[in-house]
Amino acid sequence: MGKPNIAILGATGVVGREITKIVDELKVPYNEIKFLSSARSAGMEIEFQGKKYTVEETTPDSFSGVNIVMASAGGSASLQYAPEAVKRGAVFIDNSSAFRMNADVPLVIASVNDEDLRKHKGIISNPNCSTSQLMLMLKPLHERAKIKRLIVSTYQSVSGAGLAAMNELHDETAAVLNGKPFENKVFRKPIAFNVIPQIDVFCENGYTKEEIKVDLETKKILHLDPQTPISCTAVRVPVYVGHSEAVDIEFEEKITPEEAREILQNTFGVTVIDNPANYEYPTTRDAAGTDPVFAGRIRKCNAFDNGISLWCVADNLRIGAALNTVRIAKKVIEMELY
Repeated sequence: MGKPNIAILGATGVVGREITKIVDELKVPYNEIKFLSSARSAGMEIEFQGKKYTVEETTPDSFSGVNIVMASAGGSASLQYAPEAVKRGAVFIDNSSAFRMNADVPLVIASVNDEDLRKHKGIISNPNCSTSQLMLMLKPLHERAKIKRLIVSTYQSVSGAGLAAMNELHDETAAVLNGKPFENKVFRKPIAFNVIPQIDVFCENGYTKEEIKVDLETKKILHLDPQTPISCTAVRVPVYVGHSEAVDIEFEEKITPEEAREILQNTFGVTVIDNPANYEYPTTRDAAGTDPVFAGRIRKCNAFDNGISLWCVADNLRIGAALNTVRIAKKVIEMELY
């Protein structure tokens, strides 16, 4: 099978630009590449691997001759263009939530559930950012001791809400420090020097959509029993890049913190920083701009039998979005699934 023709949809956005960078970093093999966007950004130039490319306005025919699409243009764009891309023979790797819970669409974290890629019917979903970093750690622990119950609290950076949110944090912080009024447009509450216990809209059960995503996506990726108790609280924090998570896991079998630590030290995509006595534990500054999920504060959970508590951080723009999208594309190429 020859090298694929690839396209990046949403190429001028924050995640799209990161996808472009990582395609180069991971040396994804391709024959031709094109960069697609909305009409508003069409005509811009992108420099990639020493060449300049003009960003094209996306139309259904943009996918003619394309084998693999890496999409990060939002749910409405994915709903509009994924069927068009598939109709023209492309594999559509989607970074939005549009297809994640579709039974016919694999929800994949590269190196966690690669075999699910074989089930694709043209569309593959990339999970939510907060789920993505969690799966790389939970998979090997689940294989060892089987997850019985899970509680997750996420502390998510503003970049998860896009460039406008990052700009709002910057501008509001400056306004507060200079004693000037500021009107929030992205967030319903002030984000500078604040913590907001809401990401996405509230549902009837009192959880937000973001929190429900962690529940449902975890079960789908790890093939857990649908009745497995999972609870999440998702919080927005005034950090530019990097999501943090406090995780409490109850297992069916006994597992010690020492064993969990050793398992994670030998897991692809995970770096353990865990020596609290010397103030060695991961923070978002450790994660920003890097690929690993950083784990630390691994200890016995006193609330559960066979429980482990831990802390993890990751660059949400990379592992939570762009990096996994590109890793999926590489797996599709390696497994000849396009």
